[in-house]
Amino acid sequence: MISELTESMVATIRSAAQKLTGFLRRQFQAEMALKYCGGRARQAEDVFGWGRAAVSTGLNELRTGIRCCENFSSRGRRQSEELSPELAHAIHTIVEPASQADPKFQTPLSYTRITAKAVREQLVARGDCPVPAERTLHNILNRLGYSLRRVRKTEPQKKSPRRMPSSTICTAFTPNPPAKQKRSASRSTRKPK
Repeated sequence: MISELTESMVATIRSAAQKLTGFLRRQFQAEMALKYCGGRARQAEDVFGWGRAAVSTGLNELRTGIRCCENFSSRGRRQSEELSPELAHAIHTIVEPASQADPKFQTPLSYTRITAKAVREQLVARGDCPVPAERTLHNILNRLGYSLRRVRKTEPQKKSPRRMPSSTICTAFTPNPPAKQKRSASRSTRKPK
């Protein structure tokens, strides 16, 4: 079967596989392995350049009819507070005294005046847990619900809008000034001699 594949056909099949993801890609790879490689994952790896683990998973999915679930959320590096829970506790003890609730209580975030740099310096001074970089601490503070911005005090609202004299709707309080008469150049009067 491999002898009937040309280089352009192999390139087309590779391109089609790259445009698919997850289950659909494995299904396509398994179908091409069955059609051109006799159902052998190693041969599909040699001909098309695909990973044989993905091809064999696709072949098993095709054979049994059971789809394998992807667990993308478990991939990658875990968050710093998951790796060391004592770090999250230490950050809470440092930041909580310097934090304040939203003045208007519109969000559940606590605003804090302390910066990530200051938190890092205090963690280094304590020395009881691993200290991440400043940018990582900034992200941790945001994930823990502390928004790093300056806290504004609430200002009482005005009881009634103050009318401004320059306003066009403010005619009741300021009378219109009398119109000044301008002298025109054509009406110049001569003084008697």
